[in-house]
Amino acid sequence: MPEPHAALITTASLGYIGMGAQPPSAEWGAMLSQARDYFLNAWWLTFFPGLAIFVTVLAFNLVGDVLVRILDPRGSR
Repeated sequence: MPEPHAALITTASLGYIGMGAQPPSAEWGAMLSQARDYFLNAWWLTFFPGLAIFVTVLAFNLVGDVLVRILDPRGSR
């Protein structure tokens, strides 16, 4: 079963290298890529899209773990 966080990380990675959705679509990876030139003067331009990716992936993982524990009929975990 594919993991949802892998799709998010792949999409952000493709956006970072310029192969994701094209502007004017908002994409976290593209935001990180465009903001990297301003990192020393405006750190928040990279911090918040990176934090959004981190929190979303963490939430997918935590919710997935809870669902596996609740729905696993064998209780193997």
